[in-house]
Amino acid sequence: MKILYAASEAAPFVKTGGLGDVAYALPQALSQREDTEICVFLPCYKAIKDNPAYPLEYITHFSMPLAWRNTYVGLFRAVVDRVTYYFIDNEYYFYRDAVYGDYDDGERFAYFSKAVLESLQYLDFYPDVIEANDWQTALIPLYLKAFFSALPAYCNIKTVFTIHNIEYQGKVSDDFLSEVIGVGEEWRSALSYDGCINFMKGAIVLCDRISTVSETYSHEIRHAYYSHGLDPILRENEYKILGIRNGIDTQLYNPETDPNLYANYKAGETEKKADNKKFLQEKLGLHLRNDVPVVGMITRLVAHKGLELLEYVNHRLMELDIQLVVIGTGDERYENLFRSLAASYPGRVSANITFDSALASQVYAGSDLFLMPSKSEPCGLSQMISMRYGTIPIVRETGGLVDSVRPLNTQTLEGQGFTFKTFNADDMLDAVRRGAEFCHDTWKHQQVVKNIMSIDLSWRQSAEKYHEMFRQLIS
Repeated sequence: MKILYAASEAAPFVKTGGLGDVAYALPQALSQREDTEICVFLPCYKAIKDNPAYPLEYITHFSMPLAWRNTYVGLFRAVVDRVTYYFIDNEYYFYRDAVYGDYDDGERFAYFSKAVLESLQYLDFYPDVIEANDWQTALIPLYLKAFFSALPAYCNIKTVFTIHNIEYQGKVSDDFLSEVIGVGEEWRSALSYDGCINFMKGAIVLCDRISTVSETYSHEIRHAYYSHGLDPILRENEYKILGIRNGIDTQLYNPETDPNLYANYKAGETEKKADNKKFLQEKLGLHLRNDVPVVGMITRLVAHKGLELLEYVNHRLMELDIQLVVIGTGDERYENLFRSLAASYPGRVSANITFDSALASQVYAGSDLFLMPSKSEPCGLSQMISMRYGTIPIVRETGGLVDSVRPLNTQTLEGQGFTFKTFNADDMLDAVRRGAEFCHDTWKHQQVVKNIMSIDLSWRQSAEKYHEMFRQLIS
């Protein structure tokens, strides 16, 4: 089985969020199967091209039409572990400091999507399945059907479109169809939606299978509350939808080997985890108290992460006997919220308005509880990483959070964390209160820490489900 995985980012080359983690870990997991050959296509961003840690091998270059313009396509290659990565090079589109956020992002990723398909003939690699990810590669099913599917080498290729976050859909003006995408009017109905061209809508309609990054999210996006307007289209195509929860890279996120920790530890070594808590308190200027639960948050500081709930009850939250550690950047409103809390509660709140991967590891290891009150969460990785480090999650029952964190029965110790259902600040506050009280029962707390650290959160099971989906699709 030959799989082509197309994405706008992938670790270790470039990563801005969860997609970058998935686009590295899933192909690596699939490559472990002897019956699977997989490659990954990425744009050749400036950050990749100028990075001496990953020297790229030049393969070829060619010219490609994109509507009325003729564009250059360079093709480079690198191999990491068992996976081959191909890079689409065009300095006009990709030699920029930022990965996303430019006025011409629609054109940039339309170019990338078509270039992926054009490249196959120069590699003599024709996959059985192409998996496209999010709006940036959502035009691949369109281009395959419009320009390539009549060619013998391309005619049997199937497409899977994976939705990581439905909020970002690739919306552009109506004239984009002819001016940039370069297809005829017969394709307008497949892409046109709500007064504009919508990349994601086109992929949902034209792909062979739709996957999402958790089972619950695959059902949520069929409803208006979660779909950002696409629920009618998804309900029309729900026969295609399959939800597969992401895993995490258990080698990267490993408290036994993580070089950023004060003391490495494994399941059951609660004294070493306590040493990491003390180290974190000292480093961040928190009161040195082992008897107070540390609640960690590592998040983008934006509304859909549930931060308006914390905003509403922030002082009531600090009436609990807890310490709060926050890492993240985002909206000024929430950055200032946590700065103000830290000023109001010195020694009890640490606001780190930054992204620091070493500190993030130390928060995962040094916290007792990990709070994710998200309004929506397609999958979420942080709750699984926190469990890997023996930190009990507190989550709202949505998306991948409810799929990965079952409510903890404090008597039988079944389950993984503390949950709340409705998007309500008082319910969230109650979940934090229950978690904080539970931490004072030392024996039970240590048992749950050991239990959650023993859960298989790797990509193994998820990769098997992806493989089965691909197998069914081509059979």
